[in-house]
Amino acid sequence: MAIPVIAIVGRPNVGKSTLFNKLVGERIAIVNDTPGVTRDRIFGQCEWRGRKLTVIDTGGIEPYSDDIILKQMRRQAELAIDAADVIVLVTDVRSGVVATDEEVAAMLRKSGRNVVLCVNKCDTIGEPDPNFYEFYNLGLGEPIQVSSVHGHGTGDLLDAVFEYLPESDEENEEEDSIRVAVIGRPNAGKSSLVNKITGENRCIVSDIAGTTRDSIDTVIENKYGRFCLTDTAGIRRKSKVDDVVEKYSIIRARMAIERSDVCVIMIDAVSGITEQDTKIAGLAHESGKACIIAVNKWDAVEKDGKTMDEYRKKLETEFSYMSYAPFIFISAKTGQRIDRLFELIVTVVNSSAMRITTGMLNDLLADATARVQPPTDKGRRLKIMYVTQASVKPPTFVFFVNNAELFHFSYQRYLENRIRETFGMQGTPIRFIVRERNDDKR
Repeated sequence: MAIPVIAIVGRPNVGKSTLFNKLVGERIAIVNDTPGVTRDRIFGQCEWRGRKLTVIDTGGIEPYSDDIILKQMRRQAELAIDAADVIVLVTDVRSGVVATDEEVAAMLRKSGRNVVLCVNKCDTIGEPDPNFYEFYNLGLGEPIQVSSVHGHGTGDLLDAVFEYLPESDEENEEEDSIRVAVIGRPNAGKSSLVNKITGENRCIVSDIAGTTRDSIDTVIENKYGRFCLTDTAGIRRKSKVDDVVEKYSIIRARMAIERSDVCVIMIDAVSGITEQDTKIAGLAHESGKACIIAVNKWDAVEKDGKTMDEYRKKLETEFSYMSYAPFIFISAKTGQRIDRLFELIVTVVNSSAMRITTGMLNDLLADATARVQPPTDKGRRLKIMYVTQASVKPPTFVFFVNNAELFHFSYQRYLENRIRETFGMQGTPIRFIVRERNDDKR
């Protein structure tokens, strides 16, 4: 049986994201006093009474707003309601029942879904706030007092949710999925790509820079395998970031890079390659992640027979420090080459997780040193006793030598190229650790 889905909904600024973070036990959703911080659906997991639950945080619902972002936030909340087994309607005891609460409650009653009414911000212990009793008027049954900041009442809330859940069979453990972080500058088409792959408006898309704020996880399965796609906020230069919410968003994007298996670095083909693109790619490179450079909006570029080759040369120049990363020209709008993108994702992840036996490495080392002699300095020659692989993701190799200073960068690059050529390590950085013979004793 599938894991039950719980959707947290309500008007803006009633504490939905704080409650979401408390239930899942992590600060996944951005929390700020500014209304409208959460825009897309955010997914997390919690466990209660021995059963796993998927929890969805949504943006605040403004039923009659014509604002383009608020309308899409309402659409995201409606999608969450359609997908959920139980809805948790969050309200604010401090403000009491307001007109928007009544409109959202009416919408939920019409949906026919199971609804649990949560009265949030009941931060004091003892007699309920006088406003608490107003919430019976919403016609959604017994309200549950909760303090999402302190965690009071969350157990009672989950118990109430549990009453509506279907009987549980033994749930199969979720298969491991490849974690893919989609990163890049604002408006490069990251959310459009995720929406195209999933076939639904999973993330809000607009021409307004900074529309995506949280890092949004989406699990999909296709003929290439199972993938967890993370749409991240666009990363701008530090000097351009003055909004506290955007600062949190960029932190979330960096965290998404850290927990990913592969980073798809989105480049806007229309606006071209910028210095910020190379800096963003550098974040993934320094984190040791497998990388793919995807040039998006290729359908919007005027082309002739040489356009792709010329663009590829620019990419090779700008991203010379990560020459291992493959390039792909895609269109998130039309779906052009998205199948090829998944093939590359599988290839680079396999390269990143490749483990080579010590015997094969030393055979390669013997052949490489016979072809190009190790460097010398003042009559001393570098001697590499042996090499072994220490770890994967990224592949890390330990070289035991007689003198680390003689192991010049140019010779390391030569050996790296030989390893790549021999074992086909595409799309992944390679790390070298150099140890002198005396290091063992130390």
